Amino acid sequence: MCILFCTVLLSGCTDTNDLAKAHSEIIRSNTNTDNTPPDNETYVRAIWIAYYELEGFTKDAGESEFYDKVDTAFQELSKMGFNTVTVQVRPCADAFYKSAYFPSSRYCFGEQGGEMPYDPLYIMCNIAHQYKLKLEAWINPYRVSQDNDIEKLSDSNKAKVWYKDEDTKTNVYIDDAKIYFNPASEEVTELIVNGAKEIAENYEVDAIHFDDYFYPTTDSKIDETEYAAYTADGGKLSLADWRRENVSNMIKSVYDAVKSVNSDIRFGISPAANIKNDYSELYADVEKWVSEEGYVDYIVPQIYFGFKNIYQPFMFTTKKWINLTSCDLYVGLPLYKSGKPDEYAAKEDEAIINEFVNNDDIVARQITYLSKLEEVKGFYVFSFEYLTDENAKKEVENMMNAMQNSNQD
Repeated sequence: MCILFCTVLLSGCTDTNDLAKAHSEIIRSNTNTDNTPPDNETYVRAIWIAYYELEGFTKDAGESEFYDKVDTAFQELSKMGFNTVTVQVRPCADAFYKSAYFPSSRYCFGEQGGEMPYDPLYIMCNIAHQYKLKLEAWINPYRVSQDNDIEKLSDSNKAKVWYKDEDTKTNVYIDDAKIYFNPASEEVTELIVNGAKEIAENYEVDAIHFDDYFYPTTDSKIDETEYAAYTADGGKLSLADWRRENVSNMIKSVYDAVKSVNSDIRFGISPAANIKNDYSELYADVEKWVSEEGYVDYIVPQIYFGFKNIYQPFMFTTKKWINLTSCDLYVGLPLYKSGKPDEYAAKEDEAIINEFVNNDDIVARQITYLSKLEEVKGFYVFSFEYLTDENAKKEVENMMNAMQNSNQD
């Protein structure tokens, strides 16, 4: 089954005893006692397709070739048991679709702002639905560029236009490596909202999906002008609380805009799994978003950890998100770690650091575990290219078996 698929791709600390007790308690309290498998129609089995993976479909490919590549890939994904594809169509301030707000992506046809001979997102929507796959448009809202040279942006890029004008220059933040939009800018929020609304209006997507990047820095320089104006006008929030409000207002505005177009289109976010870091370093108030109405329909924390991870063990972290969340909860899974050391899993314990090296069924066991938790409505796998990665070959086989078992009525 995978031969044709491969062809397409090629073109906080706790001790071990405490963790074991915590894991046992989680299983007892959250597992369906009748072991009923999840409903096939509603249980999400998603795969992320990142922009650099999608680039392999569009680069040097005419419309017919692109169609054939996507058709083959989506057909195989459906056969493997996936029912959702989440495609990164705006990785920076550029697009893999025809937009009135963002130039065509350089990752799409090689040149930012260049001619778009066909519309990749339109084609992917059509093909996905032919194979009964839901398609989600994945967006990075604040990132402008993967390097820090403003001159490399197309002249039509809103970030470049703003940066060249002294009156709007603070809408853009440039650090030592990359370029970002300023989350404190009302003009930036309006651009992001309009961009999401545009997709909802023009494409038959099933969801708009944001990833885990929000405030790019804790440095006061990024929004000091806006915060000074806020306090001068009588604002009382601390800088951190004000920043969280900026991001939350953007999230709510996107939600409202999408729903104003089509209430059936879902809006979801895939944040980092560390709730504390989301709150204090990215100014992402995920607890507000998942517990109050009007922010998100679903959340997909990236629980990219093994079962033995000292800092954020998989089952323990999943339990934290279950306790936090009122909206639909899915879990992001780390296929990309298969066969590799995980240096952030422990300080010196080689058995823990090499958990993904010494085991070839971690993601498979995670899928099986999640399928028994009624509070978890599915999973997302990161990412597409690792389905044919040699390091992940055995893990993928085991993962497919786990998916098939959870598919059975």
